[in-house]
Amino acid sequence: MNLQAALEMGLNEAEYEKVVGILNRTPTLTELGMFGVMWSEHCGYKYSRPVLSLFKNYKEAQESGALENAGVIPLDDALGIVFKMESHNHPSAVEPFQGAATGVGGILRDIFTMGARPVANLNSLRFGPLSDVHNRYLLEHVVAGIAHYGNCVGVPTVAGEVVFNPSYSGNPLVNAMAVGVVDRKQVASAAAGPAGSPVIYVGSATGKDGIHGATFASVELGPDSESKRPNVQMGDPFTEKLLIEATLEALATGYISGIQDMGAAGLTCSTCEMAAKAGLGMDVDIRKVPLREEDMTSYEIMLSESQERMLCTAIPGQEDQVIKVFHKWGLHAEVIGVVTADGLVRIRDNGEVVAEVPARALTDECPTYYLEASQPAYIDEKQSFDIEALPAVESIECPLTATQCLERLLDSPNIASKRWITEQYDSMVQTQTVHLPGADAAVLQIRGAQRGIAMKVDGNSRYCYLDPFVGAQIAVVEAARNVACTGARPAAVTDNLNFANPEKPTGFWQFRRAVEGIARATEVLNTPVVSGNVSFYNETPDVPIYPTPTIGMVGIMEDPGQACGAAFVEEGDTIVLLQAYPTVEKGLGGSEYLSVIHGVEAGRPPHVDLYAEKRLQEFLAQAIGKGMFASCHDISDGGLAVTLAECCMLGGIGALVLLNPESWEGQTTASLLFGEAQGRVIVTLKSEDSFEHLKKVAAEHQITAHWLGTVGGEFLRIASGTEDLVSTEVGAMTRIWQDAIPRRMSAVNS
Repeated sequence: MNLQAALEMGLNEAEYEKVVGILNRTPTLTELGMFGVMWSEHCGYKYSRPVLSLFKNYKEAQESGALENAGVIPLDDALGIVFKMESHNHPSAVEPFQGAATGVGGILRDIFTMGARPVANLNSLRFGPLSDVHNRYLLEHVVAGIAHYGNCVGVPTVAGEVVFNPSYSGNPLVNAMAVGVVDRKQVASAAAGPAGSPVIYVGSATGKDGIHGATFASVELGPDSESKRPNVQMGDPFTEKLLIEATLEALATGYISGIQDMGAAGLTCSTCEMAAKAGLGMDVDIRKVPLREEDMTSYEIMLSESQERMLCTAIPGQEDQVIKVFHKWGLHAEVIGVVTADGLVRIRDNGEVVAEVPARALTDECPTYYLEASQPAYIDEKQSFDIEALPAVESIECPLTATQCLERLLDSPNIASKRWITEQYDSMVQTQTVHLPGADAAVLQIRGAQRGIAMKVDGNSRYCYLDPFVGAQIAVVEAARNVACTGARPAAVTDNLNFANPEKPTGFWQFRRAVEGIARATEVLNTPVVSGNVSFYNETPDVPIYPTPTIGMVGIMEDPGQACGAAFVEEGDTIVLLQAYPTVEKGLGGSEYLSVIHGVEAGRPPHVDLYAEKRLQEFLAQAIGKGMFASCHDISDGGLAVTLAECCMLGGIGALVLLNPESWEGQTTASLLFGEAQGRVIVTLKSEDSFEHLKKVAAEHQITAHWLGTVGGEFLRIASGTEDLVSTEVGAMTRIWQDAIPRRMSAVNS
């Protein structure tokens, strides 16, 4: 019976036998539940942990026992920036509103648990094509859930990305990132206080929602996934707002010695992890836990993932002062146990012991597996695809002109304006936002500091599908480039690694290669991975998702008042292409053009030169800090033509671009206009500024500056020699770009 129960909780037979060996007896149902959630991949990282050691900071923190709720980097001598990203993919697939909402709530708690005040939310979302009614339903309700929670809790949603691809049909990705500001001398610890410290439960009461949510996240979605709705938590952002203020006030008293969010695995996670970090134990009576339903069993109480709850330890004798703060804010606060010196997490039910487990057995002794990895068979086929055999834009076989191709790309939901989404988010609450959503990266002026921060979430799963090592590197350099385009210095990374079933060799190969790519890129760019999340089993019986490593990049900006935007600004400004690589790559592999115009996702992703990217980022931060540019926008999805169109549409002004045929010799029209070669940025100079001066300064950083044209008029015109390649009215482009997603979503009930 116990083995069968263990199997139902996600443990395998060998793991069950290991539990029996640790306890030297048959485990109780509550103990089985605790091991089941803590030894799941979602909590225990039993498959991903060996690979994550490639991240230097993660490995050091893992070895020292210093893994905390989120990463911290210095803003200045006094303040630090706290940030992390996590997934809520499976919950959002079966209950999109609450799944997305509680994803926001959970990541915010990771931030203020560190003693930081949350100042920004970001998100990365992936859905199947909007031609499918269910995908439209998921998008509508995921966005509504994010907006509801973030807006009500009073933390601005300032940036993100939204991508559509058939591989996400039935398995959307919802990655939530949060950023906070903390006094560097007051960073709270997740380790329990010394033996004898009272253990205090604070926040909302515990209910039956979310039980075994961590286990649910550690299996593939299938036909019975709808029955997992009870595994999805219910969130209350108004309670979360109270919890933020109460927690920060209570931490300021100095009487809290350790604190942790009750996230995945709920009370089980917080008790055993806090105890294990301190090398101690806990003795807790679950009948002292505030409950929404009095008939809850010890198993249900220990595994509930009800939201807006925390666990803390207080300095002995000062627990009443801590409780007083939470009661002032109308929240539950109850002493439910004590820290012990014996290293055991002992769970009582009205005094009767129902579980007694070594704390470190639940955390440090989680089994680690070194899985088999093999390259998928499709890789060689996709990479060797002959793109040159496709009808060229200028050929008689292709009925579309370059202008029509551009318009098709602007109508693609991947490139189209995300205003339908971002206008649902409050991006200005707290009044620190300098750049609104739609810029290369969000910029915040941090209150009480001269410096500001820039933030961006980025990833290109199509590249990673074709080559996960290169694709993951591009995700890092793209996020860093976006941050640098505002004038900030890229500083550190949080990641969310979304992959399919790791127990399949091809899925694990994709994961390992992507992590290797991220590790290499972040090492060269000196942007360490300081926090993150792994989400496996993102696949349905029909299809696995594309490998999707998402990068959250944070940069430090010396003067937010100098922040640069992407929009063309004034008539007469000079348009310049900055190019970090010696030559522009001739190719369309993995491009949005290939996907939209030809229905092909093949080829090799663009080449990446990490050292050239670093030089470009350093130059951009220096140049923008000196006020050299009127605008700055990096070239990415859709290539040069889409980037120029975006600059025009954002500024409401046209441009005349003259491409020197000699400079682009050997390029096809499609590759020239829509190729996604890396290391390129479009900047503008004030009309009176010297292009020659910029050219000289850029050359000192081994960056080539190409004069392209002039801002002005009502049309975007791109010409090569005497031939017009693109000619389109800015207003017409803007209507296509802005209407693409609303037009598709208007069919939500059809």
